[in-house]
Amino acid sequence: MPFEPTPDLAREIDDILTRYPNKMAACIPTLHACQAQNGWCSEEVIDFVSRRLDLPTAHVKGVVTFYTLFNQHPVGKHQVWVCRTLPCALRGGEDLLSHCEKRLGIHQGETTKDGLVTLRSAECLASCGTAPMLQVDKDYHENLTKERVDEILTSLGATLLGATLK
Repeated sequence: MPFEPTPDLAREIDDILTRYPNKMAACIPTLHACQAQNGWCSEEVIDFVSRRLDLPTAHVKGVVTFYTLFNQHPVGKHQVWVCRTLPCALRGGEDLLSHCEKRLGIHQGETTKDGLVTLRSAECLASCGTAPMLQVDKDYHENLTKERVDEILTSLGATLLGATLK
């Protein structure tokens, strides 16, 4: 089924196009807006953006596959990103990722069976001074402990599996 923008999204795309010097420059913000409506950048979204911006489908698909903030598959209601860069790793970031995997019963890159949480890792979330940290949707959580991570996951409505790691 083809992707159809809501009237609000159509107006937003029209507004985006007024702010950029050409349609190619508007590709990333247009994809973000479409992803906000659809939840991910499906082939139908890619086709829509390609047609709307008069860009080759290969170009739009290349943008989607290059940038990690574009979802290439359906994702959970919440996305939990665990930072893995060196400052976070030195302060327990890898342990937090492992803890999240065990508590949610999924691996990094997967979504819980109930569709609530997608667990991801990122090379850097730009909060090195407050490591270890994770991002839930658009909110940062810093200076984390495993107990605090459990509180965050529970606040999302996540069912925590497995024993708490010590």
